[in-house]
Amino acid sequence: MTGIRLQAPAPGWSIDADVVVVGSGVAGLTAALRCTAAGLRTVVVTKAHLDDGSTRWAQGGVAAALGDGDTPEQHLDDTLVAGAGLCDAQAVRALVTEGPGAVRRLIETGADFDRTEAGEIALTREGGHHRRRIAHAGGDATGAEISRALVEAIRDRGVRTIEHALVLDLLKDAEGRTAGVTLHVMGEGQHDGVGAVRAPAVVLATGGMGQVFSATTNPPVSTGDGVALALRAGAEISDLEFVQFHPTVLFLGVGSEGQQPLVSEAVRGEGAHLVDADGVRFMLGQHELAELAPRDIVAKAITRRMLERGTTHMFLDGRHFGAEMWEQRFPTILAACRAHGIDPVTEPVPVAPAAHYASGGVRTDLHGRTTVPGLYACGEVACTGVHGANRLASNSLLEGLVFAERIADDVIAHGPHREGLPIVDDPAAPAGGRTVLTLLGPEVRRDIQRTMSEGAGVLRSAGSLSDAADALEALRLDAEGDRKAAEPGVDSWETTNLLCVARVLVAAAQEREETRGCHWREDRPDRDDAHWGRHLVVRLTSDRRLVVRRTATADFPPVTPDASREPQS
Repeated sequence: MTGIRLQAPAPGWSIDADVVVVGSGVAGLTAALRCTAAGLRTVVVTKAHLDDGSTRWAQGGVAAALGDGDTPEQHLDDTLVAGAGLCDAQAVRALVTEGPGAVRRLIETGADFDRTEAGEIALTREGGHHRRRIAHAGGDATGAEISRALVEAIRDRGVRTIEHALVLDLLKDAEGRTAGVTLHVMGEGQHDGVGAVRAPAVVLATGGMGQVFSATTNPPVSTGDGVALALRAGAEISDLEFVQFHPTVLFLGVGSEGQQPLVSEAVRGEGAHLVDADGVRFMLGQHELAELAPRDIVAKAITRRMLERGTTHMFLDGRHFGAEMWEQRFPTILAACRAHGIDPVTEPVPVAPAAHYASGGVRTDLHGRTTVPGLYACGEVACTGVHGANRLASNSLLEGLVFAERIADDVIAHGPHREGLPIVDDPAAPAGGRTVLTLLGPEVRRDIQRTMSEGAGVLRSAGSLSDAADALEALRLDAEGDRKAAEPGVDSWETTNLLCVARVLVAAAQEREETRGCHWREDRPDRDDAHWGRHLVVRLTSDRRLVVRRTATADFPPVTPDASREPQS
């Protein structure tokens, strides 16, 4: 127990539940529906509207062995290759064997996937997959359809929800077990201001942290809140250095910041080519799958070509598709491109890599349990070991489905922990030995993002990472030395969380002196299995130091508190 909290007013209200789910994407809502069906009092807390998370923006689809001739073993093989030696094989096996059933249950919930003329689920290919196994909806609007179906089910079943609520910190009882969360509800509503949901089980499904970079495909809500909360609560974080940069993000010009339009990998899966300004297909000869190589390989190849040519972007050429295919198969992408003055039917689309997905996160076991008893994590906020050093395309929605179901089953099997022990770190009590973090002002957010994009983006080196670490530490020290510290509020809480996850990412990236998956070190260009074929685990000490250790193997150690304190190897 770190005893570290965000600076915030004491809770002015509270409600009780058996389980509180923080986040309303595919992972959070799947867990909430399953817990509710078992009769547990379930509360869903979400930062904006129920459908405002990353799930809604997913274009490509859900990967699962659903097609003729495809098998879970083949899906497993492709996932392990993409993960570059760091996937936890047990976690991947759980994903690929339980995945097809999870997708069918999603369909039973109401999700309407695209079908062939014969009525079968239509499947496409994406990077790293040797078979067509990506189920999609609305052409390129898969996430929107999944979100619609799950949100509708949540409302139909009367699940209690708290929207526009930023989660702040974890509550614990006298045994150090989870006892709920504090949160701030924005604006007027049933609850307003800082309150608490008291529950013996908390499921973090808060999504990613793409907003730590200047340009990302993530929505504005993706500020790393779940990872930061877990760290302050004493949980372990793993593999945060492995941030996937999507190779083909619509290039909107130098200096463009914030959420950028994604151009799905499925466009390449259907036959679009990556070319430079002269029309040369530079992926040929780079990998056996050319444009359909794993994302880290494609992102690196695009970046190399940009450096060679002294340009800021490459192009994705799908002119040979014709207007009908663009309109029917990729209507969302077509509309986004045309909204920015680009017509994919008649011209190549300018693209460049941007921050897309965190393969690492809060370390869990196969049931989503973290190193803090009663605290679970699933979806992008979690590190289950499935993705290793580089997520295989369209495995993220599947991971959210499979591990959310596993978490719900574990919560149901063990039943609510109802001893009623006092909450010993209640923010309503005197501070005592707790450390209250000095908040950063919202104006610092852009400094963090630019520091991360310049020093810890697609290309990294000892020098760039050292500069980033120094800049982040300077921001922290400046805030602590400022007599006019930022006032508690959503912007300052988010900025403080961004600094937290940025520090962890840079610390891990500095430690990993090799190139593997989506971690590319210019000064360490080779993969080194002998020394680095293992995970980096980070925790926060009570005096706010980050401690980084290496696991003994590529498999995760148990999440029990004693086992998680093994010496660094």
